[in-house]
Amino acid sequence: MAFDTFLAQRVRAALGPRPGITERQMFGGLAFLVHGKMFMGIRNSSLMARVGPEHHQDALAMPHVRVMDFTGRAMKGYVYIDPPAVAEDQDLKAWVVWCLEYVAGLPEKKKA
Repeated sequence: MAFDTFLAQRVRAALGPRPGITERQMFGGLAFLVHGKMFMGIRNSSLMARVGPEHHQDALAMPHVRVMDFTGRAMKGYVYIDPPAVAEDQDLKAWVVWCLEYVAGLPEKKKA
């Protein structure tokens, strides 16, 4: 499992005490979930951010943000954020809040 543990600590600090937040090892890294839905993750030293399909192009227009394609196919609504984009704590927190609010607003998962 390869992920930047210092970046994980920074994400935890940006989140603060919030109900419903869990962590799970997935995608070859660490994922952060809210009520069971992934909103952010860390793979190597990059963030995986779930911004939603409607904001995908907006996110890609930002510096140091690129397509998330670890499966060989672009994942619409998800982007990789490289370290320079989150070097400052306020920048990291802005991404965390964006992703958390997007996913928290999604409908509940349907039971199988």
